[in-house]
Amino acid sequence: MHKVLSQTRQLLIPVICLFVMGLVLIFNTSSAEVLDHTSNKSTHLALIRQICYGVFAFGCGYVAFSYGYKRLLQTSPIILAFLSFLLILVFVPKIGLTANGARRWISIAGISVQPSEFVKFFALLYFVFQILKVDIDQLNMRSFLRLLAPLGVPLVLILIEPNNGTCAVIVLALIVLFFLTKIPLNYWALPMIVCGLVVVGFALKMPYVKARFEVYLHPELDLKGKGHQPYQAKIASGSGGLWGKGPGKSVQKLSYLPEAQNDYIAAIFAEEYGFIGMLVMLLAYSWIIYLGLAIAFNAQEKAGLYIAAGFTFLLGFQAFLNLGVVSGLLPSTGLNLPFFSQGGSSLIGNAIGLGALMSVTKES
Repeated sequence: MHKVLSQTRQLLIPVICLFVMGLVLIFNTSSAEVLDHTSNKSTHLALIRQICYGVFAFGCGYVAFSYGYKRLLQTSPIILAFLSFLLILVFVPKIGLTANGARRWISIAGISVQPSEFVKFFALLYFVFQILKVDIDQLNMRSFLRLLAPLGVPLVLILIEPNNGTCAVIVLALIVLFFLTKIPLNYWALPMIVCGLVVVGFALKMPYVKARFEVYLHPELDLKGKGHQPYQAKIASGSGGLWGKGPGKSVQKLSYLPEAQNDYIAAIFAEEYGFIGMLVMLLAYSWIIYLGLAIAFNAQEKAGLYIAAGFTFLLGFQAFLNLGVVSGLLPSTGLNLPFFSQGGSSLIGNAIGLGALMSVTKES
């Protein structure tokens, strides 16, 4: 029991630190927009909302921890079916919400929810639940495709929202599980390459994706449009120097980098806290990943190994993609920074995954 409490505490400390730092940055950026007269909302609205999301997310994480990953596995088919239904509602007029040319949210009683954020984790749970019932040595191509078929529904719906970043993250996390579960390469590698080429070819013809790649390669060609945020994010990240300008002293948050509290919040953090601050952030994520992998390797059952490793990859890869976008190394993906960026659905989804991860230590 002492070991379980120790591992749980070690996981919660960096997560809470990231969340608290995120609260400070969310208040900084959102209040700056109000003071700069680009928003007519209260200076504390975004902060209060994120705190409320945090309290609810902590409750959901605790429920997942108490419920246990084994029971989560048993209920994953039902939850994934419900999430697929919510993804369909995204396209229903007056229920689905459109922002920046994408339909990713539904409005329930005035509260917006992004179903794809929950699909990330429960798609992995569903795959683990199904693969544990199969003898890998007896697995053939037809039964493998039949096993994956239910996952195709939410993935296709996420792809046509469009939300290519989330879809890619889920697919890559599934590939990690394919390796861990020792699925034969010929069952998924070649079909995955073919499907990937088809998806890439289809995506490149979509104005939404094409515009993002053009902005990635030449953001200076559209500084008043889609290239504005990536370009200003580079300025913010680079101007922080070694130690940063100091808490609350960011210049880019004053309307130069709009809505930075979402996908580009790390750029404001780099401007205010510099390279040293970013190093601390990277160490926090690295510690979470290290502990997650340690929990996976120490799991007593295959289910615990698969869930811990899958969620750890999911969390770490999202952080890598977000920081890559902010630094200009990667094209925009629309993925926020786990436990740090503003957003209720992402925070709650990650908290549920974290609770399941910690429940692996309890079972072990």
